Amino acid sequence: MNIAVVGLSHKTAPVEVREKLSIPEPQMESAIAHLCSYPHIEEVAILSTCNRLEIYIVTRETEQGIREVNQFLAEHSKLPIPALRQHLFVLLHQDAVMHVMRVAAGLDSLVLGEGQILSQIKQTHKLGQQYNGIKSILNKLFKQAITAGKRVRSETSIGTGAVSISSAAVELAQMKVQNLAACRVTIIGAGKMSRLLVQHLLSKGAVEITILNRSRQRAEELVSQFSQVTLQIQPIAEMMATVAMSDLVFTSTAATDPLLDRAKLEAALEPNRSLMVFDISVPRNVHADVNGLENVQAFNVDDLKAVVAQNHASRRKVAMEAEKLLEEEVAAFDSWWRSLETVSTIRCLWDKAEAIREQELEKALSRLGSEFAEKHQEVVEALARGIVNKILHDPMVQLRAEQDIEARRRCMQSLQMLFNLDTREAI
Repeated sequence: MNIAVVGLSHKTAPVEVREKLSIPEPQMESAIAHLCSYPHIEEVAILSTCNRLEIYIVTRETEQGIREVNQFLAEHSKLPIPALRQHLFVLLHQDAVMHVMRVAAGLDSLVLGEGQILSQIKQTHKLGQQYNGIKSILNKLFKQAITAGKRVRSETSIGTGAVSISSAAVELAQMKVQNLAACRVTIIGAGKMSRLLVQHLLSKGAVEITILNRSRQRAEELVSQFSQVTLQIQPIAEMMATVAMSDLVFTSTAATDPLLDRAKLEAALEPNRSLMVFDISVPRNVHADVNGLENVQAFNVDDLKAVVAQNHASRRKVAMEAEKLLEEEVAAFDSWWRSLETVSTIRCLWDKAEAIREQELEKALSRLGSEFAEKHQEVVEALARGIVNKILHDPMVQLRAEQDIEARRRCMQSLQMLFNLDTREAI
């Protein structure tokens, strides 16, 4: 078995490509089922965020498995494989293991140390299990990655300061307008990223914030978390009227089609009315054509790089500390992975011992007579099973725990020879 990851991120593909490959949560079940239907893919997990799409697989035939993932991505995105391939990266086993650890720790994020990615890794793990894509190997890998992400955040200061897409967007807005307190701000969306937007806007001095969302209840839930200030709520039907009265607009929704485009803004805005729009959604909520309007400035997640560059400089030393912790977690996973080669030998030895136990138990009970056998069979069976378990326990534990690869293989060969084991039958 081999582990591989095929994907693309903010480092390899622009937002207009990433949005074509984005897999919303309602489509996750069918996407996992589709990938699992390929003959060379044994396990699969899909990580889809605004900055990346990564497909983790376990496969016996690495080249064929990767080819099947590429085929899926081409079908899903409706992009030809040659056009798609220039944006994709492929990482195999050890590199794939280290990569998911780095992602979980926020070391591969647009905003170094981003906290939200760890919850997204957890959701990927949960959905992969729920939709039968994740089995034993990816289950262990993602659990180890989640542990790694938690360790990095608790044992280093990587998570201090502005560490989310939302905070970077607010910092970019502050760089552009200087005084957020004088701006009328509208946020379209009421999810987690919108909550973070409100939190960071308030910390930077914004005082006039309006929330627009399709579900008023969801908007009210968001507003209730900030009882110390007054936030306005408007129905989505009033979106263009509210936007027209705003100085800054932030969009963060799961909509698959643009909510704002040139035609809508041109019709809603008064002549010479200035507007800045910060779109942190993938797929984008704001059409690229709005940049054709003279007094409108639109920014998307790829425009946050100037803010991010400042954060990276101050966090580089902390990131180096985090990398050392990740090496420990990779080593722990690698130790577990190498122990898997003992499974066939252990299973074969156990099966042989069980077959002997059952055979000898049957002989003993037949000699004792039916009256004794019926009365004491459970006791005799427990005795036989206990003896087998105790005899096999130490060899099995020691074999799994052996860290030296060559020593472990010599032990397996000795067991196979001494007990005449055919491990091919146990695979």
